[in-house]
Amino acid sequence: MKTRFNMGVFTLILVFASFLTGCTEEADKKDIGLQLWSVREAMNEDAVNTIQKVGDIGYSFIETAGYSDGKFYNMEPDTFVQLAEENGLKFLSSHTGKALPTEEQWDSVMMWWDACIEAHVEAGVEYIVQPWMGSAGYDSLAGLQAYCDYFNAVGEKCAAKGIKFGYHNHDKEFQELEGVTIYDYMLENTDPEKVFFQLDLYWIDHGGADALTYFEKYPGRFLLWHVKDEAEVGASGNMDFERIFAHAEQAGMKKIIVEVEQYNFDPLVSVEKSYEYLNNAEYVK
Repeated sequence: MKTRFNMGVFTLILVFASFLTGCTEEADKKDIGLQLWSVREAMNEDAVNTIQKVGDIGYSFIETAGYSDGKFYNMEPDTFVQLAEENGLKFLSSHTGKALPTEEQWDSVMMWWDACIEAHVEAGVEYIVQPWMGSAGYDSLAGLQAYCDYFNAVGEKCAAKGIKFGYHNHDKEFQELEGVTIYDYMLENTDPEKVFFQLDLYWIDHGGADALTYFEKYPGRFLLWHVKDEAEVGASGNMDFERIFAHAEQAGMKKIIVEVEQYNFDPLVSVEKSYEYLNNAEYVK
């Protein structure tokens, strides 16, 4: 009886130790998302297995780049959400959009947005981000203003359904157009109640601008960040992420999202190395 009792105690200790280890691992896991464009070929070939691998890496949420005709990667909203949640991932944000419509196209494009928003509502998505702007937004101030008006209209539709609508920059937004900087003009001519900005940290740097200048000038507008480098996050040594993260509160940042567009490894390995870099960085809370 004594031997059995000791073995039982030993077993309980092992179980408790395992529980504590699991809790510690969860506590150490930071809230980091992945833009699935980073693994687009894998998603197109085998979305189910790819989502499983993304969850296994440790990411806590995803941002899609695969919406079309009411589906996400050819899956109904509830099916895709179930796949994500089964792998410990929240479907938080989505990249999608339409180019600036002509006057004749306006009603049909607004109907497209209505259907798009409904699909995202069904999926429980919190953010919809348009990740590009057509040439009209870069060619003239009139075209840029038309895009701002368009984004305000889409943002109003999203807000009515409880979704935040945002715009994702590249480097061209930091060029001057008719005496103004395109990105500044967008920030000043979109309604903060309807349009937020998803700041891509690599592209603003590549465009020759300073994120901190924008945080000071337009505080609270940058709810989502794309944390990006030349390849894997942290690989180049050229991005001063710590300096930027020190001003996250001023920026209004709510979530960080890894995006990798160039690779030194297989894309899934690259996004794993990016996750590990940020998860181990003391400045990422």
